[in-house]
Amino acid sequence: MKQIPDHLLDAVSTIFGNRTNLAELYHEFLSTEGLTRGVIGPREVERLWDRHILNSAVIQSMIAEGSTVVDVGSGGGLPGIPLAIARPDLHVTLVEPMLRRTVFLAEFVEKSGLDVTVLRGRAEDKTIVQDAGGADVVTSRAVAPLLKLLRWSLPLVRPGGEVVAIKGASVQDEIDRDRKGFRSLGVSDVEIVQCGADVLDVPTTVVRIRKEQRQRSRHREQKRS
Repeated sequence: MKQIPDHLLDAVSTIFGNRTNLAELYHEFLSTEGLTRGVIGPREVERLWDRHILNSAVIQSMIAEGSTVVDVGSGGGLPGIPLAIARPDLHVTLVEPMLRRTVFLAEFVEKSGLDVTVLRGRAEDKTIVQDAGGADVVTSRAVAPLLKLLRWSLPLVRPGGEVVAIKGASVQDEIDRDRKGFRSLGVSDVEIVQCGADVLDVPTTVVRIRKEQRQRSRHREQKRS
């Protein structure tokens, strides 16, 4: 098993604590089986810890204890698996449409013993909404432009729940471009957050979108009428 780079030891220990061995197991599985099966590209192997695993895990600070989390377009398990490793209190479901990736994910879940569910399908599929809907939080990482991502993600979120999406530095441009479409999707609040600044050289940029409490909205409308 390849050692954790010295400059990242403190970050890994801080984020994963006594479950660092599971994070190392995931790193090994991604850098071997993940590479062989085309889940990650060869250029990503050397930056798996900082660019992918830690980058994903630091969003745990935005998720309340005991939350149900659905990770859409999970790919090789990012950010869902690092979250499940760092936060065993979370109930994590990985949603991925590609068969070879879901097989990869299921094999790692079995190998690691993580209490994680793997579902094959697209976030917008009726069966996925039925099986995974009502989540407290829906996560994603580099899946789609923001408005399209919200069309896929928000139906999986309970009223008052949140979409927590890892995005790039241009996320404010996406928000400005798509803001007019937010209200029709039931968005009540949008916020950009930098996660992991205390442990990472480059913090993770996250956009947090809260879903409206629809029942409250209808109650207000009834009161007004």
